[in-house]
Amino acid sequence: MASRIRLEDRECPLSTTVQHVGEWWTLLILHDAFDGYTRFDQFQQSLNISTSMLTTRLKTLVADGLLERRPYQSNPVRHEYVLTGRGRSLRPVVVALAAWGNQHLAAEERAMILVDARTGEEADPVVVDARTGRSLDDSEMYVFTAGPAASEAMRARYTELERRRPAPDASVSE
Repeated sequence: MASRIRLEDRECPLSTTVQHVGEWWTLLILHDAFDGYTRFDQFQQSLNISTSMLTTRLKTLVADGLLERRPYQSNPVRHEYVLTGRGRSLRPVVVALAAWGNQHLAAEERAMILVDARTGEEADPVVVDARTGRSLDDSEMYVFTAGPAASEAMRARYTELERRRPAPDASVSE
């Protein structure tokens, strides 16, 4: 099967991330794992997914290091699928995707919301810069640029984008 990543995007973290989690079932399986599901039959019942599709997706998640396959029963041998640190680190991404989906629905149309487990108060997830606390949704304030490992093609891309970008507003302070 041909790779879905364009040759010029092989170094792009967005492209490589989508290769790991961009499949429909993958995000739903991860969502169930964040809710505490670990066993094949739990995922299958929750998602109403075929055995073959679930087997394939779980194998991929294990191979990608997002889930770990562990035996929980010896006779017959049965395995559970436990989130790894790498898998757990995707939770904010899934939370942000769900929040984005809910932003486009009326309150009475939302089937799932994020709440504070202690108070029951609805949370309003935002993605912020850890250093400044500012929301990252401002595409004029936060822009992508070439990183230290960028190829010449990637550097050229961002050099061109910087040329087209308006000059920063000097009145904005940190």
